[in-house]
Amino acid sequence: MTPREIPIDTRHLFKPLQEKLLELLQSLNQEDWNKQTVAKQWKVKDVASHILDGQLRTLSIQRDGYFGEQAPEIKEYLDLIRWLNQLNHDWVSASKRLSPQVIVLLLESIGDLVSEYYQSLDPWNEAIFPVAWAGESTSFNWMHVAREYTEYWHHQQQIREAVGKEGIMTKEFFNPVINTFFQALPHTFSDVEAAEGTVVETKITSAAGGTWFLAKSQNSWELRSTCESEPSASVTIPIELSWILFSKSIRPAEILSQIKIKGDKKLANKVLELVAVMA
Repeated sequence: MTPREIPIDTRHLFKPLQEKLLELLQSLNQEDWNKQTVAKQWKVKDVASHILDGQLRTLSIQRDGYFGEQAPEIKEYLDLIRWLNQLNHDWVSASKRLSPQVIVLLLESIGDLVSEYYQSLDPWNEAIFPVAWAGESTSFNWMHVAREYTEYWHHQQQIREAVGKEGIMTKEFFNPVINTFFQALPHTFSDVEAAEGTVVETKITSAAGGTWFLAKSQNSWELRSTCESEPSASVTIPIELSWILFSKSIRPAEILSQIKIKGDKKLANKVLELVAVMA
C-alpha cells in the first residue's frame, strides 16, 4: 500500500528549529533578555520561559499522559482560552525566579526529547488535542504537530523580532507555518455567504510566502493551492506582518494601510480576521 501523503509534515523541523533557538538565546546579552516583544505583556525572557513551558507540557501531558492540573468546567471556547491564559501567566510569573542561563540549560536538556516524541507519532492517528482554531473537533496528528510547530516557530520569531536577529523567516521554516495558519481559513469564513464558485485569493509576499485560494463550493468553503477562475477578492499581506497578524499580536485596523486589497472588500477583510492561536 502506498503511504498517504501528509498535507503538512513538520516533524523533521523541530530539531533544526531547536538548534536555531539555542544559538539565538546563547547570543543574547542582559539587555536583550529584557527587551519588549510583540506579545505585549511579555519580554524576551518571558517568551523563552513560555517556550520551555510548552516543551515540558508536551513531554508530561502528550508523551507521558500526565495531567497535573485538571481543567475547570469548560462550557464554551472562551472558557478554554481563559484557563490556558491563566496557566501561561502562572508559569511565566513563577519562572521569573529562573536565570536566563537556567532556562537555556533546561531547553538544551529536553529539546531532543520533544523532537523525538513528535517523530514517533503516526501522522494519521487521532491527535490528543484537536486544533480548535481551525474549527476541528478532532484532528489528525499531522495537523496537531503542525499546530505545535507554529507555536514553537512564532514564539522564537517574537524573540528574533525583538532583538533584531534574522534566521527563520525562510521558506524552509516559515512556509509550513503560514500554510498551517491558512488551514483555518475555511473556519474563518464558515458564516460568510457567497455564490458557489466565489474565490478569495491571499498572497504572502516574498519567496518564503506564497498564494492560497479559498473557494466556495455548494455547502462550504475549501482551501486550494491553485485556481483557474478570477478571484472575487485578492489580499496581499507583507510577510513581516503576516505572522504577527494571525497570531493576534496586532489587529487588522492597525495595518490596513500596508495591506493591498482588490475586489470585494468585505471578503478581503474577512481574511484578516483569521486567528491561528488559542487567543
